[in-house]
Amino acid sequence: MNQFNLCKLYDINEQTASAIAEAEYCLDQPFRRIDHIKEYNHLKIIKAMQDSRLNYTNFYWNTGYGYNDPGREKVEEVYSRVFGTEDALVRPNIVSGTHALYLTLSGITQYGDSILSISGKPYDTLLTVIGTQGDEPNNLISQGIVYREVDLIDAEDFDVKEIKKNIDPTTKVVMIQRSTGYSHRKAITINKIESVIKTIKSEYPDIIIMVDNCYGEFIETMEPSNVGADLTVGSLIKNPGGGIALTGGYICGKSTLIHQIANRLTAPGIGKEVGLTFGQTRNTLQGLYLAPSVVSESLKGAMLIAHVFNGLGYQVVPSIDDERSDIIQSIIFHSRERLIKFCQSIQKSSPVDAHVVPEAWPMPGYTDDVIMASGAFIQGSSIEISADAPIREPYTAFYQGGLTYAQCKLATAIAYETILSEHSK
Repeated sequence: MNQFNLCKLYDINEQTASAIAEAEYCLDQPFRRIDHIKEYNHLKIIKAMQDSRLNYTNFYWNTGYGYNDPGREKVEEVYSRVFGTEDALVRPNIVSGTHALYLTLSGITQYGDSILSISGKPYDTLLTVIGTQGDEPNNLISQGIVYREVDLIDAEDFDVKEIKKNIDPTTKVVMIQRSTGYSHRKAITINKIESVIKTIKSEYPDIIIMVDNCYGEFIETMEPSNVGADLTVGSLIKNPGGGIALTGGYICGKSTLIHQIANRLTAPGIGKEVGLTFGQTRNTLQGLYLAPSVVSESLKGAMLIAHVFNGLGYQVVPSIDDERSDIIQSIIFHSRERLIKFCQSIQKSSPVDAHVVPEAWPMPGYTDDVIMASGAFIQGSSIEISADAPIREPYTAFYQGGLTYAQCKLATAIAYETILSEHSK
């Protein structure tokens, strides 16, 4: 789609079209690098499906307990090959990334164990899961799990000295959140994750290292599980679902740990052997097949919107030249009104519910009101184009997703014109 199409179909003005054209010219080489990574990851997934001997009968499913469900077992075999792990738990009844993380942490810890987050404060909804925020029944702290955290140095590098200081005989799990979440830091690259895992494992080989991989899948050619993470966890309605998976989450890792977590998901002694796929095998695997292409489109969209809003004078995280490790693009507005206007303009680019005007509201699991623009085919799908933000200073919008670059370009154009008009008031 060229700028003429934007102007003709959406009445986008020439100033906006020129800003987008200039950004695309500057981003030509970064876009080429994204395409190389996409190709590698796509071929990796095809090979995993071929090596797993995926066949049409694997799209069938059964009923009741789901014993010997051919689809379920094949999905988990493919995921374990893609992520390079001994085993995987990939189920439609894991309802979100937060659920997958809670399932993992509660499945591998017992009373008296401690969890150490080494990437600082985790995403808002996980604070309720841990129990540092709110007082929900069955949070981890209420079950006798101790929680500690170590901040990143300058919101960028692991603080190895403080990490070692906070590890003691009770430390069962070291937790890393790869993505920025609702913080103002960049996502953590695979190289940095690999380095800190090697450092920790050299002295504490029995500690379980779990990486929250949400928003980071297929951004690089390697995943945390390829560089030493014992468990890699994420959501199917983010990157790996490719905009096709209707729901679900995944946990990839060592077989002994997957067994423990499966016992938490179902019941001890039953574990992975039961659980229907509800006919979702085809969607789950086709979404995975498309995921590298969708992620690359989304990543290009993030870079485009960062470039044009940086040109308007707004701070963007990551910056234009930063190495990226998730699909999230933050734009800091320092204005409640402009933040809300931005999110509302992203909604206008959606194929679904474009006419709806999002407003901030008290979403479950969050301490601040949250505005969420998401005109998606699949409710809450973060790989489809969306923008959300907690209504708190410095009033930062978190933009992510986009199944196609054309839609990302449209969203950028509408948002740019909306905020530009606010400048003239």
